[in-house]
Amino acid sequence: MITYNAEDVKLPKIKKRDTTNWIKAVAATHDRKVGEIGYMFVSDERILEVNNEYLGHDYYTDVITFDYCEGDVLNGDIVISLDTVRTNAEKFGKAYEDELHRVIIHGILHLCGINDKGPGEREIMEDNENKALALLKK
Repeated sequence: MITYNAEDVKLPKIKKRDTTNWIKAVAATHDRKVGEIGYMFVSDERILEVNNEYLGHDYYTDVITFDYCEGDVLNGDIVISLDTVRTNAEKFGKAYEDELHRVIIHGILHLCGINDKGPGEREIMEDNENKALALLKK
């Protein structure tokens, strides 16, 4: 089950059923099943608090993923700053909706075991994001 909630921002206008089906399809391409995934859409100030409290980081970010996976079943909480999504969309010349989908699936890809901090990992993550986004367009 995938849930979508918002704290201190309006819930973005996403097609929940289509988005959930897309997430399940992406998970399946990584031989994973969707268990319990909770999305929380927040402001920059709230994600900074979460980043400080849980990760000890003192900076803004677009997405934070908390991984509770068991075997091939994806379980986790994904916190997304809509402020940063909007800023990044403008900065990179992308549509807000496209950037939002990229960040939504970025968290899922982390749950699938794909990282983006080490050497060469960012490119692997971007490649997987692009493949996932192509599935959404079908």
